[in-house]
Amino acid sequence: MNHLYPIFLKVHELNVLLIGGGNVGTEKLQFLLKSSPNAQVTAVSREFSQDFLDLASTTDTVTVIEDVYHEKYLGGKHIVIAATDDKLVNRQVRDEAKERFLLVNVADTPDLCDFYLGGIVTKGNLKIAISTNGKSPTAAKRLRQLLEEVLPEEIDDLLDNLNAYRDTLKGDFEYKVKAMNEITEGLVKKGEIKNLAYNKS
Repeated sequence: MNHLYPIFLKVHELNVLLIGGGNVGTEKLQFLLKSSPNAQVTAVSREFSQDFLDLASTTDTVTVIEDVYHEKYLGGKHIVIAATDDKLVNRQVRDEAKERFLLVNVADTPDLCDFYLGGIVTKGNLKIAISTNGKSPTAAKRLRQLLEEVLPEEIDDLLDNLNAYRDTLKGDFEYKVKAMNEITEGLVKKGEIKNLAYNKS
């Protein structure tokens, strides 16, 4: 049973520490920037791959520091990602981060993670996160690809229309919830998403 609690973090307002600048570190950074192009990331590694440096250079919110990991880099951080090829270093990062009550993700080591970087589908303002409870990142990837194909691009028009409609509603909270439930009921019906998207309010 999956007991994970999904949340959406404003990583452009939080400080993320990424330890590791190789292939895995590049993958983690790519994931962060794809979801949040302005994610505030400090990357620390003894050396960085060219792919990592090229990716980091696409935004001014990523700071690159060539150095071995040290506990001092945990200062002022909210989230920590350990992505080195050294299990002992990854464990050290995890243990020292936990002493500071920081949230930690250790690459390819689910037992040491407070959170996972799952598959994410983004269509304008719509964002769907997919988790396999750390069992199969590949399955999460395939599900992401499927949802990206199935969800119409017009879904963002639908969300804009629903937001505009909600702003016109009068009455108390209970009334507004009932009205929104009624108008969005068709979303669960096959083929209705695209039709609703074209129904301009």
